[in-house]
Amino acid sequence: MLRSCSLLLGLLVTVAPAVAGDVEWDRIQLDSRFRSEGVAVADFNNDGKNDVVAGDYWYEAPNWVKHEIRPPGDYWAGNGYSHSFCNWAYDINQDGWQDVIIVGFPGDPFHWYENPQGKEGHWVAHEIWHSICNETPLFTDLTGDGKPEVICGSQPEQQMGFLEIPAKDKVNEKWTFTPVSMPGDPATNGTFKYYHGLGATDVNGDGRRDVVIMHGWWEAPEDRHASPWEFHPHILGTEPGQAQRGVDIYAVDFDLDGDQDLISSCAHAYGVWFFERTADEQQPFKTHIVDESFSQTHALIHADINGDGTADFVTGKRYYAHNGGDPGGNDPVVMYWYEV
Repeated sequence: MLRSCSLLLGLLVTVAPAVAGDVEWDRIQLDSRFRSEGVAVADFNNDGKNDVVAGDYWYEAPNWVKHEIRPPGDYWAGNGYSHSFCNWAYDINQDGWQDVIIVGFPGDPFHWYENPQGKEGHWVAHEIWHSICNETPLFTDLTGDGKPEVICGSQPEQQMGFLEIPAKDKVNEKWTFTPVSMPGDPATNGTFKYYHGLGATDVNGDGRRDVVIMHGWWEAPEDRHASPWEFHPHILGTEPGQAQRGVDIYAVDFDLDGDQDLISSCAHAYGVWFFERTADEQQPFKTHIVDESFSQTHALIHADINGDGTADFVTGKRYYAHNGGDPGGNDPVVMYWYEV
């Protein structure tokens, strides 16, 4: 069961749960300018405090002093996009300092930026792979080895797959792409650079994380490097036969009937939905509306907000996701969390 619980406003919020269900929020503005489509949080200077990275800059806690990672761009909401679509923090080269992966723009090569270990100057960029396709690329542990992988589509291969962090002596080289899918139609296999919707989640309840898109899911084998994975088609959407433009996809047994349902939201229109698992092999998921009160929910995060031991969901309106051209593009910017 999902319940909309609280409205959030602002760029960054802190959570202070006193008891389960009691959540307070403070708005903290780090920068008055638009810098990045995504952010990441980590201790970048090893002082024991979590900092924030947003594209060209990282912001040093607790006073949020701004430091350049690379030459900054001049971005304005409503006039194009920043060259920073996703940010992820991780110690890629295992030197004890948190590095940053920056996905610049869907379909382009992407890089990890090497932390200079407290020294001034721009961070050295290392190319990871020649393309990253799908507007919901992921950095999470798909293989079960305790380390995150980049999960994305790749062009021109037209395949969905994952990239593992190489051994320490190989991290400056191009990473290895392990395909999950056969080559196929980018519009329906999630590998078009602007495809919307991707998840790494246990769809069938066997304890292994599968790869799911709005058009189907690939079942993880015991050997994650055995390619291709078995594909199970479906359509996740609000109209028969038409997949919606989703975002992050998660599997949760919402109706407590013993099988896994799915949840996602709408990147460029109105809608947060959950998809109930059914016995119909032709259409194995039935759509239910969770919320249609605001648009452009271009990301969905699964986290325990109120400290009750059950993970909730957080999303918000992506301001001017298509430079004002989407339904509700000029509506107020909001964020919500949904209690499960």
